[in-house]
Amino acid sequence: MKTLFCAGLMFFSCVIQAHADGSRIGVVDTERILRESEQAVRAEKKIEREFASRDQEIKKLIKQSKDLQASLEKDGSNMSDPVRRTKERELANMNLTLQTLQREFREDLNLRKNEELTAVLAHADKAIREIAESEQYDVILQEAVYRNPKVDITDKVLKYLANEAPDKSEK
Repeated sequence: MKTLFCAGLMFFSCVIQAHADGSRIGVVDTERILRESEQAVRAEKKIEREFASRDQEIKKLIKQSKDLQASLEKDGSNMSDPVRRTKERELANMNLTLQTLQREFREDLNLRKNEELTAVLAHADKAIREIAESEQYDVILQEAVYRNPKVDITDKVLKYLANEAPDKSEK
């Protein structure tokens, strides 16, 4: 706790010193960039298209599993023991397959999202550097706990990224 307090004091003393020197400080909301930039929106749609068929396959298997479960609950008492056991094994195997497919789907999806978001952040970093150099900022911070709207340059970064975005017909 003391370390955090000391770090906060050091940060604020640097900020106060920077203002006293006439330095310019800007802050960027990275989460907003990842939600609102055209690159992030395109990446999200691209990932949705890539994973749509696997998602449909999983949904189809879930429906089959539910149907088989309902059939067993409804007609299980009327089935012979060997038939019922066969259906129960089929359901257990289907559920195992489903769990495996879902886990692999989540892992692959997270990996692809991370890849795409890394690319978006690389574009955002380039935009931030360009803005910092062209407008003579001394420091640009990301992930601030609090940001005064006067120093928030997120809108400038989003506008820069929108201008940098390739023509929509190039998709």
